[in-house]
Amino acid sequence: MSRGSVRRQRGVVLFIALIVLVAMTLAGIALVRSVDTSVVISGNLAFKQTATQSSDSAMAQAFTWLNANSAGATLQSDNVGSGYFSARPAVEPDWSNMANWANAVVLNGGAPDATGNVVRYVVHRMCTEPDTPYNGTNAGVANVCALSYPASASTVGGSMSVGAPAFEALPQLFYRVTARVDGPRNTVSIVQASVLLPI
Repeated sequence: MSRGSVRRQRGVVLFIALIVLVAMTLAGIALVRSVDTSVVISGNLAFKQTATQSSDSAMAQAFTWLNANSAGATLQSDNVGSGYFSARPAVEPDWSNMANWANAVVLNGGAPDATGNVVRYVVHRMCTEPDTPYNGTNAGVANVCALSYPASASTVGGSMSVGAPAFEALPQLFYRVTARVDGPRNTVSIVQASVLLPI
């Protein structure tokens, strides 16, 4: 083998080594970016889960307010200051649009909670007519409400035979609580829950 062919072979090995080195560098960069992306996705999922859990405080506060005001005719009328509306919206709002939260109750006076989330909520009585009793009319239009009629339990002196009629208890009205949580990294979580209260 001549010296010239040996020199040419050494040059080829160097060229192949450079190609392998570039390929390994690109693979390392891709691996670092993949790990970085996974960490960002995991962080975003954690923020989203925390925002959803923070909505529980809004649901609890709304239920407490509804329960405290369920006696009498209080819930027949709007109470915008408390984020309460006695009828459902005629057209379902875009809850992701912040303009639709102008009359919401904001927890902690708008200050973020311990996890950095700002929580707000509104409550709608699931009826068609505002400021109207559940079985009333508004300008001649009957108020149609989402109701549940629970069966009453058997009482002393009641019929315990098989096939005996079950008497209906007082109707219960549906109320819908809609909560919005704005958190870190532009996290937005919107949660709705239904509440049944006796009339």
